[in-house]
Amino acid sequence: MNASNTQDACAQFLTLAGWEGAKLLPLAGDASTRSYMRAEHKDRKAVLMIAPPAAESAPCPPEASDEERRTLGYNAMARLAGPNLNAFIAIAQALRSAGLSAPEIFAADAAKGFALIEDLGDDLYARVANATNETELYRGAIDALATLRQNPPARPAHDNYAMATYDTMALCTEADLLIEWYWPLKKSAPAPEGLQAEYREIFQNLASALSPPHMMVLRDYHAENLLWLPQRKAAARTGIIDFQDGLFGHAAYDVASLLEDARRDVSPALAAAMIDHYAHATDSDPAAFMNDYAILAAQRNAKILGIFARLARRDHKPRYLDLLPRVEALFRNDLAREGLAPLRSFIAAHLPELAP
Repeated sequence: MNASNTQDACAQFLTLAGWEGAKLLPLAGDASTRSYMRAEHKDRKAVLMIAPPAAESAPCPPEASDEERRTLGYNAMARLAGPNLNAFIAIAQALRSAGLSAPEIFAADAAKGFALIEDLGDDLYARVANATNETELYRGAIDALATLRQNPPARPAHDNYAMATYDTMALCTEADLLIEWYWPLKKSAPAPEGLQAEYREIFQNLASALSPPHMMVLRDYHAENLLWLPQRKAAARTGIIDFQDGLFGHAAYDVASLLEDARRDVSPALAAAMIDHYAHATDSDPAAFMNDYAILAAQRNAKILGIFARLARRDHKPRYLDLLPRVEALFRNDLAREGLAPLRSFIAAHLPELAP
């Protein structure tokens, strides 16, 4: 759909939704093909989300083989079919049913890629953390995750979207990004096939040691996707956005995403306190939870190192290289944890600059 057709379709959507002639102001988007506009109509405000179906859809049949899934890449295999907007709608409804502050959906046309959603404001954690009680902010975010764990909604589904599982294959495919993209960035040559196979076997064993997937995981749960809503109560004080890539997976993943933030420093003391708070709030076995946390934090940071390297090398976005030092430091800390000895030994032998 070209720009003119998109504008016409948008105007038609707004008219059908009862927002004809709404004033639209651009909002900062994310790294995807989605875009956002703040909509004002009479005394009402909302956010117009534009998610082009052709770009957002990435069908991968659930019966696809592991090799097919690896070839398609993670974004493809994470979705069964249909526009990404269906995922957003389904997960937003699930979060709201659990009492959390995801945007209310006022109107949506998933086939054309438009939705009018609740405007949760501009107070991103990343913006207000330095001027607000940081512990209170992060405790609110952990409380939201604990609420999700204690009151698990039904597995989200909407129209032809069904939430996929964050299984061993998915986790390992993401972790492969380190060996596929970060290694060549640092070594100026691809990793030898034998070392690639060794690395993949290590992550296969680590992922296989995780507890079974048991809840909805939002996957991008960090300071730039959370909004502070102090006028609300309890866990609803944390507004949640950008969750359409959520999967059915491991609770520790979102805790690691929050506390090992690629774009914002979280002190070790605060991170440790929030891990303890989560384990206590959810009555989790601390040792078992930390085992999952250690594996998933290392997996996530390996993936991010690969993604940032790919953005710099393939997509000609060198600014992402500036983010590497923080993620490298996080990954080193991950490797020092109990249970990661095989990965730690591999990194020390072959990527010593990443060794703890």
